[in-house]
Amino acid sequence: MTTPRRLVLATPALLLALPARAQPAPELIKAGELSACTEGTFPPFSMTDARGQLDGLEIRLMKEISARMGLTYKPVVQKWESTLVGLEAGQYDMCSTTMDITEERQRAVTFADGWLESGARVMVRRAETAITRPADLRGKSVGVLVASTYAKAGEELGATLKQYRSEPEAYQDLVNGNVQAVITEAIAGAYAIKSANLALKLLDEPVSRVQKGWAIRKGKPGLTRAVNTALAAVQADGTYARIMQDLIGFDPRPASPIRSMV
Repeated sequence: MTTPRRLVLATPALLLALPARAQPAPELIKAGELSACTEGTFPPFSMTDARGQLDGLEIRLMKEISARMGLTYKPVVQKWESTLVGLEAGQYDMCSTTMDITEERQRAVTFADGWLESGARVMVRRAETAITRPADLRGKSVGVLVASTYAKAGEELGATLKQYRSEPEAYQDLVNGNVQAVITEAIAGAYAIKSANLALKLLDEPVSRVQKGWAIRKGKPGLTRAVNTALAAVQADGTYARIMQDLIGFDPRPASPIRSMV
């Protein structure tokens, strides 16, 4: 009688321990599917290729991560300023948009582990000589992405801001001389200048150094852990480095990633 009693008592505890490992993606809006919002207009992170298909760093990574979780990847194209609103409304499981991990945002959402390290840089026309460092932006007309951390940085630097719904719009306005500078994401800016052969340059001195993270609605620790496990696997087997090398030529993986607050 002793042995059966021990087995009966042990079984519930064992079953309670299994879901976190056996369920690759709990707390999903739709079973078997990982939905993630993306801008689709922020190269090289998310963009549309010649065939009209979504491509970019975050798109390729989310495909890999979904596959490692045994899920179908469903990208949801969303304007930047509406991404967190849609997340809170339950329109998708997470935001794969390239978002800075900040203390303010950490109070509103849970971030998966930091997946990329970059920062804000000042972009100017190639012939520009009056703006050689971020401090020179005081009193200048500067383009920034609406609802981004770059808007706050521009205000702190004393710039007069013009806000845009997409980065390419800001770059084109700078080329046309409608603003004197743009504060942008360093990797995106470098990719835009190289791929489109723009007569622009990035200043050497950064405005900030940050890590990027994927936002998940609070109260979904299982989903957050599952995404982190898949991200770690993609990084460990070299897939992450291959994706990055193909699109931007280097590996921007954080040396010390900001970990999820779960």
